[in-house]
Amino acid sequence: MDKSVYQAYEDEIRALEEEIRLLTEKYEDIRQESTFFSDEEILKSIKSFQQETQGETKGQEYPSDLKAELESLGTDLSFFMTLTGFQFTNHSKKTVEKTEKRTVQKHRLSGKCHSLSFQLEFQLLEMQNNEKVSAVVSDLSIVMESREDSDVSKFVSSTEEHGNLLTFFRSLSAYAEWYEHRRRTFLHFKAKYPDIVTVPEGLLGDFIILRNPKVSGFELMIVWKIHLDEEGTTTPVLDLLPKVPEQVLEQRMMSVESIPGRFRSAVRLLGIEAAIENLIKVLGSEE
Repeated sequence: MDKSVYQAYEDEIRALEEEIRLLTEKYEDIRQESTFFSDEEILKSIKSFQQETQGETKGQEYPSDLKAELESLGTDLSFFMTLTGFQFTNHSKKTVEKTEKRTVQKHRLSGKCHSLSFQLEFQLLEMQNNEKVSAVVSDLSIVMESREDSDVSKFVSSTEEHGNLLTFFRSLSAYAEWYEHRRRTFLHFKAKYPDIVTVPEGLLGDFIILRNPKVSGFELMIVWKIHLDEEGTTTPVLDLLPKVPEQVLEQRMMSVESIPGRFRSAVRLLGIEAAIENLIKVLGSEE
């Protein structure tokens, strides 16, 4: 057979191989760009599957190991959400570069930790070296609703600069837990003592006001800040600011001045909830 015929076949084979390679890469990109199921959707799917299997004909059996695996997955996921407060609502990735020894992917991730929402974008470089795989995060961008807080803004900027995702998730979990704890505490005292406790900026604000309905103009403002430093350490800081009418101030100057210091000492000794509870009871008993 003529060599030119062989050459034509070889060219056609190479063209087909190249077309297959391009189609494979395109399919991989489309598949990886698709949105992943959220934690809540996974749990709903597991429950739906369990209900369907329970409603099937009794004579039809399903593999016991599959049922056990689904139940274990649902339990682990619920435990993770309860333990950390994280719920991931959306995740997508796209392969930017792929060779034998390195892969670069662009990730987009959104979710919330307790009541705080967040969105992340970053590139992940994975390198293969002698059976070891190393990963490097770059181009990290973080969007948070509470970034108007100067402490949070500084922490986010520092995290973006260093590309430390582990620090971000660990610190956000601790910060959001304190944030949620403060909200629940304000809600508890507002519901328990509606005549004394007011929350002017809502439950997500950082202070509550205590008023004695029997003493006009007398107020105690409990300020509860949650500080987050650039290293990701969360510290709750509480203080008390009294507002006292002049006639009361003249009569009880010394006792009024000592209230903030006594409150801070009670917080250290008794804890936040007990200190606030005692303060409300004392305030409510004042004539």
